Amino acid sequence: MTAPLQGIRVIDLTAVWAGPFGARLLGDYGAEVIKVESPRQWDLLRALGLIPRETPRWYNRSAYFNHNNRDKLGLALDLAIPSGRDVLLRLCAISDVIVENFRSDVMDNLGLSYAAVSGVNPAIIYVSMPGHGKTGPEKDYVAYGTNVEQLAGLVSLSGYEGGEPMKTGFSYGDPMAGTALVGAVAMAIRHRNRTGEGMYVELAQRENLSMFVGEHLVDFSMNGIPRTPIGNRHPFLAPHNRYRSAGDDSWIAIACENDGQFLALCQAIGRPDLPGDERFSTNVARKANEEELDGIIGAWTLQRGHYEGMHILQRAGVPAGAVLSVPELLSDPQLRSRGAWVEHSHPDAGTWEMESPPWELSRTPGHIRVPAPGFAEHNSYVFRDLLGLDDDAIARLYAEGATADTLDESLHR
Repeated sequence: MTAPLQGIRVIDLTAVWAGPFGARLLGDYGAEVIKVESPRQWDLLRALGLIPRETPRWYNRSAYFNHNNRDKLGLALDLAIPSGRDVLLRLCAISDVIVENFRSDVMDNLGLSYAAVSGVNPAIIYVSMPGHGKTGPEKDYVAYGTNVEQLAGLVSLSGYEGGEPMKTGFSYGDPMAGTALVGAVAMAIRHRNRTGEGMYVELAQRENLSMFVGEHLVDFSMNGIPRTPIGNRHPFLAPHNRYRSAGDDSWIAIACENDGQFLALCQAIGRPDLPGDERFSTNVARKANEEELDGIIGAWTLQRGHYEGMHILQRAGVPAGAVLSVPELLSDPQLRSRGAWVEHSHPDAGTWEMESPPWELSRTPGHIRVPAPGFAEHNSYVFRDLLGLDDDAIARLYAEGATADTLDESLHR
């Protein structure tokens, strides 16, 4: 089956989450993605997880690594060694895209700047994903999703009313940057198809995430009032909250946009008197008396399961949804019916379920083709089949330490 990115070769120099996730999405839709790791500086996600170090090939078993690096091939190459750098440039000459998310100066220091890489392949698309960009007073700062959230302004808006700012439940900036990578590469490929020209793309992760709080920036620039955390409530509408349901840590979200929906809610919960109460007769009044209103609604939801409450309210025309846990997501009938989860096997890590590619394309669908690579698993394919190196040249790479078949475990002892 033809995939939309079939025939596109991507060199993936990224590590951890943002870059690997974006490159994985390219692989999900058919690109040949070659993940490059140094034997001495491999992707630290390989070490995350409760995997005993005495387990054979423990570094191939991390769920975090295997999730972010499916649909890729694995190549071991130390770019700090001249012969390793030369091999990478040879690989760039026959590739379409190279992606890196090092600190801003690393690729330049390695002699692998855009100028150097485009010198061997003018048509290549070169994507840099530094946390803070390649210029500016903070360009040399290291970034992870946790501190990018703080610096992008997201945390100042996240949290409960009157409480402290809170980060999201995961490092939101990483998957946002990874998803943006796909769009950037698609635009650059379209430009190249039209002009034959390669392109340098700079995707600063902090700036990318800052765009997701854009309405609050505009609000402040117009009104001069900074927004503060409001939890699950809405600045103007009520009711708009999550309410405890029957069961252990069970919740339902309810949001009324207008008087009609509020009337339907009142009928559904057996309180047709509420719209006639001056405290709740208009949205302005409901917002002013939100605490009391939430208490009334919460007394009803507490007597019902979150799915039960959701279905009762939705049938009445009230926007409502069960707040799902991860186990509930995996068993959710809507997601199951659409094939959102697929069973996937890895030669070292075993068989489990993971999400399928996110975009449904009717003629060229994405699919999981291969599991995440074992360390250096595809050295021979790259060296021999793609680059045409002979036995002597390959032996020299091993002897010089430019490549290896196993990683240096001392890095994370």
